Order: sequence, then structure tokens, then C-alpha cells
Amino acid sequence: MRISTHERVFRRPWSVPLAWKFIEALLASPGLRLLIETQRHPQIAAEVFAEMPELAGNVLHDVHTAILMRDHGVHRVVTRDADFHRFAFLEVTDPLKL
Repeated sequence: MRISTHERVFRRPWSVPLAWKFIEALLASPGLRLLIETQRHPQIAAEVFAEMPELAGNVLHDVHTAILMRDHGVHRVVTRDADFHRFAFLEVTDPLKL
């Protein structure tokens, strides 16, 4: 929701109610699986932070997402967010270059 409602990202950002309606549709999809922290999450986070001690600031939101992906064995992400390229354990695909 942060991105879709942000006026510096989109010329005509969505309202929060419209963005939430979209999220609800995603959550109703039978193919969707939410990644939540498992018991291994602290160990995996410690590994990533040891591998990448330079991480700080705004990128930590992406770090948390990458750690969740590693925790669940997800190795590929389709995103325009270039910050994900810093994680050697992820294959990053730009959806506009498919």
C-alpha cells in the first residue's frame, strides 16, 4: 500500500481504500501464500546480517522481505526495486524486461 498510494511514485496514486480493496482481492486468491516468520527466522536474519554488515536505514524493509524469502526457500523475486540485487541468494527479474 505504501507504494501504490505514494504521490512521488505514481502520477495518480490510489487512495488507501482502493489500495486496500486490491489487497483484499490478492488475499482471496487461492494461489497466494503469505510468508511469515518461522522459528528459523532469527538464525537466518543473523546469517544475512553477518554476510552483509553494511545494511542500514531504509533498505532494512527490503532486508526483512529477503530474509522471509530465504526462510521459505524462495529464490526468485520479480520486482523493479533494484535494492534486491544486493542479495546474492536471490535471482531478481525486472518485470518490464521479461
